[in-house]
Amino acid sequence: MEEFLVELATTVFEGSGPAEVDRRRAEESVGAGGLAAAGHLVRPWCPVGELRGIGPWGAADEGELYEDEGELYEKELGTLPLWPWMASVMAVLESHPNDPGRTAVTT
Repeated sequence: MEEFLVELATTVFEGSGPAEVDRRRAEESVGAGGLAAAGHLVRPWCPVGELRGIGPWGAADEGELYEDEGELYEKELGTLPLWPWMASVMAVLESHPNDPGRTAVTT
């Protein structure tokens, strides 16, 4: 499984009532739990005071999360109830050579 750094910024549509926002946020929690259980949502972080999430996501390959043009599939990320209100940025990750958690390679 590959890892991707995904940033999702949420902007609530104008005219959305508080009840709809609360409903979607509650459903988002359930949806995120399902994606975490499936190994896709690895560890989400959110900057204090912002409607933005950042974190590593796992997928078999890039195509599982987005199309060749860079547009996200409504497959994994698109299942999130807040998805229609989200803008996204994604980058493929690879292990850094100075990662202290990386296993030493011997020759």
